[in-house]
Amino acid sequence: MTFASRPILVFWETTRACPLSCVHCRANAIENPLPGELTTEEGKSLINQVAAFGKPMPLIIFTGGDPLKRKDIYELLEYAKSMGIGVALSPAVSDLLTLDVLNRLKRIGISSISVSLDGVSSKTHDGIRMVDGTYDRTIETIRNATDIGLPVQVNTAVMKRNMDEIPGIFELLFGLNVKTWEVFFLIKTGRGMEVMDISAEDGESVCNFLYDASKYGMTVRTVEAPFIRRVARQRSENDGYWKGKTYMKMRSELISSHGMPKEPSTIRPLGTLDGDGIIFVAYDGTVSPGGFLPFPAGNIKDSSLVEIYTKNDVFVKIKDRKFNGACGICAFRQECGGSRARAYAFGKDPLDSDPACLYAKTIHC
Repeated sequence: MTFASRPILVFWETTRACPLSCVHCRANAIENPLPGELTTEEGKSLINQVAAFGKPMPLIIFTGGDPLKRKDIYELLEYAKSMGIGVALSPAVSDLLTLDVLNRLKRIGISSISVSLDGVSSKTHDGIRMVDGTYDRTIETIRNATDIGLPVQVNTAVMKRNMDEIPGIFELLFGLNVKTWEVFFLIKTGRGMEVMDISAEDGESVCNFLYDASKYGMTVRTVEAPFIRRVARQRSENDGYWKGKTYMKMRSELISSHGMPKEPSTIRPLGTLDGDGIIFVAYDGTVSPGGFLPFPAGNIKDSSLVEIYTKNDVFVKIKDRKFNGACGICAFRQECGGSRARAYAFGKDPLDSDPACLYAKTIHC
C-alpha cells in the first residue's frame, strides 16, 4: 500500500528554537530562531499548499525545536483549523507549556499533543534532555492534558543508555492512562551523531517487546523502525521465532506486571514511510521525505508541496519500493520498506538498505 496522491502526515518544523538541549536532537535545536524561518504569511501559504492535496486532507504536525517559541503559533493553528485541516502539536516540555496553554490548545481543537519521555526517572530523562526538572514537568503535563481531555501521545527515543528502561517506561505510561506510545529508533543525524545506537539484535528485541506491549490496549507505533511491521507478521505466523536474550528479559518483566496479553496487537500491518505517507517541511521551507532524512527535494517558497510529493523522483521511488540491495528484494518490502533515513545517514543514498534491520542482513543480493 502506498499513499500515492497525498500524505497523511505533514510535519512542519516551525522553528529550531528550543529551551532544551537534548543529546540526540535531530534539529540541533538552539535557544533562538535561525535566520530564514518561514514568516507568518509563508506559514499560511504552506497551510494552503497542504489544503491543495484535497480531501481527506493530511494532518499537520507542528513541531520544532519548540513551536511554542513562535509568537504566531496560535494564529497558525487557528488558520489551519479554519481551512478544515487537522492539527497536532509537538512542544518541548518547558515552562512555556503551562496548564493555561494546554487549555488554549484544547479550545483551538488540536487533535493531540506529543511529549517526550525517555526514562523512568529524572536521572535518565533529564540526563538525555539536558535540563533538570524536565522529567517532573513531563509527568505533570501528561496528567494535566489527560485531566482536561486533551489527547496526549508520548514519544520515547530508544538508545543504549535507556534501552533497559523500555519495559519500565511502558509500565509508567500504562499507569498514566496514556493511549498512544511512539518509540523513536535513533538516526545518526544532528546531535544524535554522538549518541550510542543499539545493535540490530537489540532492535529486533525491542520491536518484539513492543509487539507484546501493543496487546494491552495501548496504540504502539515506531519511528524509523518500519521493520516492526515485519516483526508483527512473523510473530503472527510463528510466535516463537525470536528468543533474543534482551527480548526475553523484557517480555518477562511485562508478563510479570500484566499477565499474558489477551488483546489483538495495535501494530498496523501496513503504514507510512518517509516519503510515502509522510512529508517534512523544515523551518526555512526546505522539503524532504522525513524529519530524520535531510535530503532536499525542493522548497515551498518556489515549489508546490503537492508536486514535490507526487512527482519528485526520490518520493516516487520510495512509494514504488525501488530500493537497492536487500531492501529492494526483501519479501517484506511492501509492509516495511526499511528506514530511508537510516539508509541515508549511513550511505548518503535514501534508496539503500536499512543497516539496522536484522532480517536484511540474512538476504544475499
